[in-house]
Amino acid sequence: MDKSFGILHKMIQASSARHKVIASNIANSDTPGYKAKDVKFSGVLNNEVRMATTDPKHIQGKNGGKGSSTVEVENDLSWGDRNNVELDVEVAKMTENSLRHEASLKILNSKIRMYKNAIRTR
Repeated sequence: MDKSFGILHKMIQASSARHKVIASNIANSDTPGYKAKDVKFSGVLNNEVRMATTDPKHIQGKNGGKGSSTVEVENDLSWGDRNNVELDVEVAKMTENSLRHEASLKILNSKIRMYKNAIRTR
């Protein structure tokens, strides 16, 4: 089929994972000693769309073409109770993540519609 289906699938999975992590941060915003976590999207597309390096002099990405979308603890400044969750920042992250998730779903739906239309017209 189309390689973009795999990319969109990974984006939707990563945004779902990030939503859970951000929701956990918000739920623990008053928990003493809790450290905020986040899912980094640095490698979601990098893992799926890898350019061929045919010469050792070609430029590699920051991590050599190996990306990840793993949960990482954020090392921001902590409050007096050693909790570093800032509610307004987490809500902003949740909004951004929701937009990314919704955009991925809309693109996926439009691609499916496009394939359905192509099949019907044959």
